[in-house]
Amino acid sequence: MTIRHTRRALLGAGLATLAAPGIAWTQGSLAGKTIVLVVPSPAGGGTDFSARLVAEPFGRALGATMVVENRPGGNDVVGLLSVLRAPPDATTLLCGYCATMTARPAIGGLGEIQPVRDFQAVGQITDTPQLFVTHPTVPANTLQEFIALAKQQPGQMNYASAGIGSMHHMGTEYLKHRAGIDLVHVPYRGTGETIRDLIAGRIQFYMNSPPPLTPLVRDGKLRALCVSSNERHPGLPDVPSAAEQGMPDTGLNVWFSVFASRGVPAAQVALLSEKLREVLSNQGVRDRAFAAGALVAPSTAEALADRVARETESWRQIARTANITAG
Repeated sequence: MTIRHTRRALLGAGLATLAAPGIAWTQGSLAGKTIVLVVPSPAGGGTDFSARLVAEPFGRALGATMVVENRPGGNDVVGLLSVLRAPPDATTLLCGYCATMTARPAIGGLGEIQPVRDFQAVGQITDTPQLFVTHPTVPANTLQEFIALAKQQPGQMNYASAGIGSMHHMGTEYLKHRAGIDLVHVPYRGTGETIRDLIAGRIQFYMNSPPPLTPLVRDGKLRALCVSSNERHPGLPDVPSAAEQGMPDTGLNVWFSVFASRGVPAAQVALLSEKLREVLSNQGVRDRAFAAGALVAPSTAEALADRVARETESWRQIARTANITAG
């Protein structure tokens, strides 16, 4: 059975549950309760930012209190398992990072966890191109200059990631394959410690979503080479796109979304999805995201489920082509 067939079968089962007589979820179903939004990584990264962006207004829209809990460890497995082992009553949700939900499983990096099978999509929060940065001591001002430098110094420059299968890892390995360069992978446990070493000059290249990097670029502590899209980021108008740097169609956008475990009733997931979209329509929420370099991009639960299935298969193909493994 293909991933797409599996997703459709599960979605169909969920819709059948939603339509079943006697099952009706309303806003009052979660009113007065405490909802934990799990971030499976340390504080300070893009997942943490996205979770904290929506937690307070999302909880308020549900008549509940939503708190963010960071549960890092095991390349996000610890956090994912905490959601899967919680009661399936929508009081424990996941803020999921695109690489965790699609790239890591594509290379076997989540062990027995299969996000397509084990989680239900609630809705997307943000969808933003990655920012490619270097330490200011690296003598390159553009992506093409950096690629040329890396070709002159094969294996002599480091790049950082938040672990095997992260978007930083998968995206940079894809860049290495496409550009024909050799960089040394240095995995970290999270974005916070990665950035400390990047600022200190122990790491030469890094790609990540803009929120944790934008203030450092503005302060001159890091140098922006480009964003990983065909168009410039509206919040970073002076930073060229990858397409302008001779690297079109990289497909390395970073997104963060909310998920529920598979056991949560589909009608309750539908309520969560509706309220999340309401929260993301608020201009104040959108402005806070934009100020940090993130782009709010709400979606339906079905659209997100389709994206997870599609990108998982795409990363499988890229991993085979670029010889990316979980080892």
